[in-house]
Amino acid sequence: QNWNDQEHLAFVQSHLLDMLELLLEPEQLSVSSHSSCSSLVSYEAVCALSFLLEGTVSNSGTVRPLHELALRQPCHGHNGYSKVCRAFSLPKLESWLHSSLSANPVGTTVCLKAGKKLAWAQQVEGTTRRAKIACSARVVPEVSPMVIMSQVYRQTLAKSSDTLVGAHVRIHRCNESFIYLLSPLRSVTIEKCRNSTFVLGPVETSVHVQSCDNVKVIVVCHRLSLSSTTGCTFHTLTPTQPLILLGNQAVSFAPFHTHYPMLEDHMAQVGLATLPNYWDSPMLVCGDSGDTSVFRLLPPSDFYTFVIPFEMEGDTTETPGGLPQEYQEVLSQREQKVRVWQRMVKEAGLTRDQRKQFQTLVENKFYEWLVQTGNRQQLDSLVPPAPGSKQAAG
Repeated sequence: QNWNDQEHLAFVQSHLLDMLELLLEPEQLSVSSHSSCSSLVSYEAVCALSFLLEGTVSNSGTVRPLHELALRQPCHGHNGYSKVCRAFSLPKLESWLHSSLSANPVGTTVCLKAGKKLAWAQQVEGTTRRAKIACSARVVPEVSPMVIMSQVYRQTLAKSSDTLVGAHVRIHRCNESFIYLLSPLRSVTIEKCRNSTFVLGPVETSVHVQSCDNVKVIVVCHRLSLSSTTGCTFHTLTPTQPLILLGNQAVSFAPFHTHYPMLEDHMAQVGLATLPNYWDSPMLVCGDSGDTSVFRLLPPSDFYTFVIPFEMEGDTTETPGGLPQEYQEVLSQREQKVRVWQRMVKEAGLTRDQRKQFQTLVENKFYEWLVQTGNRQQLDSLVPPAPGSKQAAG
């Protein structure tokens, strides 16, 4: 129930005492390693909890970390804070937290139910799949907005929008689609998606991919992590080692291989550079560090650059940082073969009718290749922009 904030709330409330006991110093525990009515939680431990919990006072709208809220004078009688020992009474702190906790007012559930609905995707006729795209309102200025995308099916969706800037993006159950989100993002979660390609603007924090089959993710990000994926490919530029968690099979890593005009400006906005780049140094977590069978580095022979087919303003004209030498060499060899082929056709001395026959043959073979590789769907779904407009804008 990763998308149910009420489930999260119920879980935390039912296990709150167990969580707080983990924060106790050894001398605060009984012989059975449990707390007692006299156990104290240190101020430092509550500061650590601020990593997970935050809130407001009387719905003021100003979000504050937990330790700041706990130190407010009116709360001391409820949470058992003692200025003398700079600690909290565990029973009172547990009771205060239990009664004060509420579901995330800017979380996934609220975003889907009450957020602004975005008409970015078409509703596919003749199917029960219904695309749902919504954005949480910026009701709390300090909190980054959330954008939810669910059940986009057999579509190409491209956006470079102020709505996406600094947003937490959650992509859920999108199948057989090509999704371009060409704005600087805060974080991205891709879950339960299949047979799709995701091209993302630079991500300031993390990209987490979970329970996905045969997806391709192309992104510059601070951190990439994946769990329970099968047959997925990641073209990344990242200053940290990609984290391979449990349950992954047949993962491929490859260098970041595309660009769009605003890419370098967006990278600067989120504080990401071209170096260091650890796309080829994934780390196995919760497994045998010597077991490299779950992933591979994409062979240069299988490597092709990726073109983002939309017009935008901007100065970036090539892949930031360039390509690793072995991959660039393969591309150069292919380009040389194309030039040789073009020269051979030009020098063949074909008549006009022969040129028409040859052109028809090439076009037919190209069409067959589009169908066999599945690329026809992507081309068919690219709608030419109206005169004077930009395809990726909006």
